[in-house]
Amino acid sequence: MFSLAEKRQMSEADIRSKFITPAIKNAGWSDRHISEEYSFKVDKPFTDGQMIVDPKTKLASRKEAKRADYILYQSKNHKIAVVEAKDYKHSPRDGLQQAMDYARDLGASFAYSSNGDEFVEHDFITGVQRTLPMSQFPTPQELSERWSKQYTPEELKIIQQPYYTSASDNFKEPRYYQENAINLTIEAVAKGRNRILLVMATGTGKTYTAFQIIHRLKASGAKRKVLFLADRNVLVDQPMTQDFKPFKDKMVKVSNKKLDSSFEVYLALYQQLDGETDNELFKQFQPSFFDLIIIDECHRGSAKEDSNWRAILNYFNEATHIGMTATPKETADASNISYFGDPIYTYSLKQGIEDGFLAPYRVIRVDLDCDLKGWRPTKGLTDKNGELVEDRLYTIKDFDYNIILNDRTCLVAERITEFLKKTNRLDKTIVFCANINHAQRMVAELSRLNADMLAKNPKYIRQITGDQTGKNDDLEAFCDVQNEGNAYPVIAVTSKLMTTGVDSKTCKLVVLDANIQSMTEFKQIIGRGTRLRTDAGKEFFTILDFRGVTRLFADPAFDGDPVAILELPENKPFDDKENNEKNNRTSKPTDQVKEDGGEYKPAIVVEAGSLKLRILDEKVQYLNEQGELVLEDIDIFSQREIRKDFSSYEQFQQSWTTSGEIFLKFYTDEKWLNSLRKKNQFGSQFDDYDIIRKVAYGKIPMTKQERIEKAKKSDYLAQYSEENRQVLGLLLDEYVKSGTKDLSKTELLQTPKFRTFGGLLPILNKFGGKELYRKAVKGLEKIIYSD
Repeated sequence: MFSLAEKRQMSEADIRSKFITPAIKNAGWSDRHISEEYSFKVDKPFTDGQMIVDPKTKLASRKEAKRADYILYQSKNHKIAVVEAKDYKHSPRDGLQQAMDYARDLGASFAYSSNGDEFVEHDFITGVQRTLPMSQFPTPQELSERWSKQYTPEELKIIQQPYYTSASDNFKEPRYYQENAINLTIEAVAKGRNRILLVMATGTGKTYTAFQIIHRLKASGAKRKVLFLADRNVLVDQPMTQDFKPFKDKMVKVSNKKLDSSFEVYLALYQQLDGETDNELFKQFQPSFFDLIIIDECHRGSAKEDSNWRAILNYFNEATHIGMTATPKETADASNISYFGDPIYTYSLKQGIEDGFLAPYRVIRVDLDCDLKGWRPTKGLTDKNGELVEDRLYTIKDFDYNIILNDRTCLVAERITEFLKKTNRLDKTIVFCANINHAQRMVAELSRLNADMLAKNPKYIRQITGDQTGKNDDLEAFCDVQNEGNAYPVIAVTSKLMTTGVDSKTCKLVVLDANIQSMTEFKQIIGRGTRLRTDAGKEFFTILDFRGVTRLFADPAFDGDPVAILELPENKPFDDKENNEKNNRTSKPTDQVKEDGGEYKPAIVVEAGSLKLRILDEKVQYLNEQGELVLEDIDIFSQREIRKDFSSYEQFQQSWTTSGEIFLKFYTDEKWLNSLRKKNQFGSQFDDYDIIRKVAYGKIPMTKQERIEKAKKSDYLAQYSEENRQVLGLLLDEYVKSGTKDLSKTELLQTPKFRTFGGLLPILNKFGGKELYRKAVKGLEKIIYSD
């Protein structure tokens, strides 16, 4: 026995080892049922810990993972209770909220908290809480009986069927959220529910979850014949060679015109089974042949009531239908929820990132002048065919849909190339374009800018769209992670084909150059980058957004629960973003683009070289620890961008004093400079030069007045006549007053203050000509900007 004073001195670890662990073991829980600090593997927490990217270093680190003090099992695939321990300075109840949170995460029915004095229990089945002496912790039999009362013996036979396991090194035990999805689905089927919807973020293992569901239902005898439906070959081929591989010779991909009834698991494309004639292939089987159908990516065609694909589901109506998607579709004419019912389980992108199972992202918003301001043709401008371009204001909704500005395509390709050159030119990249025609032009521009990489491997850049005969081979090669760093293609240019179901685990850059209004499509596209592969050097990914699409991150619907469509009275308008998409554009480009990225060619093509387009602004955003997308600190952003061009302070200083206004591309952005002034509390008494040198190189700033006083005190002015010294003195005053960056511009000599010296030509003559005048002023600038 320990005294109260001794207990108060004990750590939480002492309380656990001396009181809580013995109490649980004495209740009959053996090491087979208990695992301290449990995860799926020994000493591994049940999450991996969120990846946090440091905006300054761009290095990623993990937050602390979630771990429960104790997780108790009823069986290998069923966690039944969570116990949280506290030291004696806390009350027994202090850990209950955390225990309840972890129990909800893990799908456990009971939660306990203890400080070594007593247990506090929360029963999720009844909602009742109670206090228990340390000697009366529930036995395995007691908790099992309390849990089992929810089910009939027939239901328990199905629910308690174990997971598929294997001694293979490649075998993956399910993560906690996969267990929840599997267990809740099995339970629903056992209770007779025939329409089930699972919502799991892209990259969280929907196909593996489907495999375990099929295995357990087949092994229990609840289901015999299974159909796995998808709409693309890659969504059928990948499971057969990966997650579904244990089914071996019991599995078949439907590819012939005659179906073989001897198999147990069939994988098929909707298009193959349905066909375009009255002789649908699926009708070779009786309607009762399949008793389980799993619909992968069910947000696509199967959501529409009038879809041809739906004919298959209606024919096998008596089977259990399980829909799986990352993005349930809820529009006026297509609803997953109205067909399957509310999701039985949801694991969101936000949760996946917070748990550390999915990659966080940073966003770079690139604003082109024509996109922000619109573009209007000059009078008499003709297109590629010599036709007069209609005189009106064209906006971002028109570009690559109603009109092609080849200069815009060039500028986007240049920025993509620049980004890869400054990061890693072998980083897997997906470029999403407006349509096939746009993708073709983007490939041409990227190829022009990356000829050196194409010389090393002609497959460095590939167009992967529905019209390309080798698209499946290219897609498979792009997704291959076995030869990371050497695998080609590196840059995949697409339109619609790669939005769904592409397992691109190592994709580090997602480029958006298409007008995307649909939240469903946006989520699917972002999902191409969310897979985390720390072993392959992928800890986060970047979204390079040229169309402002990432504004959808701010939409409450981005990571919210799906909402069912409301039944509206007749003639009442339906206010839906997906329907309003066509009203928000000057055209209907999506009407022209097929689901596979069909080709659409705008009639107006403005040749490259005729326009002067430029990037006006860039914003960098990161996910913070709270999962919020926040702007990168402007000082960090500025320092990085400046040092990209000028790696040393000496190089920067020399370029400033010898090249005049050298910052035409980036540093004359008044919005950027004003933001730096405000952030660092620089008044107008400081030159732009001092702002930049302080932010980029940490140099102590000098005021403009301090700089000209230094110049006046130097010996530099002594070499010139009194009158010329006065001219140079007026230039110094002009520098203080207006901050003129290039004092050698002769236009300054035409201002009124220089008239007393005769004006432009007499002044230049007194210096010995224009070149000697410029030399004198440049020498003065060197003194001004010297340290």
